[in-house]
Amino acid sequence: MPGREAVPGCRPWLRPLRSRLGARRPRGPKGEHLCIFVSLALLPMAAAAPGVTERYFTRWYKPDVKGNPCEDHCILQHSNRICVVTLAEAHPLLQKGKSIERISYQISANCSRLQNKVSGKSKRGAQFLTELSPLCRIFCSDGEEYTIYSCIRGRLIEVNENILDSPPLLQAKPSTDGYIAVVLPKFEESKSVTQGLLTRKEYEDVLSKRFNSVS
Repeated sequence: MPGREAVPGCRPWLRPLRSRLGARRPRGPKGEHLCIFVSLALLPMAAAAPGVTERYFTRWYKPDVKGNPCEDHCILQHSNRICVVTLAEAHPLLQKGKSIERISYQISANCSRLQNKVSGKSKRGAQFLTELSPLCRIFCSDGEEYTIYSCIRGRLIEVNENILDSPPLLQAKPSTDGYIAVVLPKFEESKSVTQGLLTRKEYEDVLSKRFNSVS
């Protein structure tokens, strides 16, 4: 049936995004449709295309998370409510010389984000997150440890297990293949979920003030 072809690698919760994009969906080298979101890891070719993130996602920033200087987080928000938690450009983990030893989604003895089980349209079984819910812990070779937080309220849809096997992905492609997690806000909170976050312009102002304060 025209317009109903399967999109390789896409998951059920991505269908609303595909239907919205319709004929505007990008095509691969052989003409096949590519999924825009691709969990940001399933189709690196789509994620690597120039401007894909900027074109389909709005960036929001949370600087100095939990009062930790420069530990900035970035939320990529799509119009279908899906939010992707990533590291912001100025996060210490993305600075030169930082070497990641390992990443753990084990938050406590009784809580592992890897045990998140989601089923059905209502996302039954998904762990519910608040703005300050920890998603993972990142350990560096210099002994430093960083905790990444959700920064928004919603259901945990998935975590990026690829960075467990390949930690450098998080540094090489923080906004695409190296994302941290995918969160789905409640429908009634989809417009207010970014309250308290900064726009890209506001975040750039924060970075400018930081630079001026140390120069």
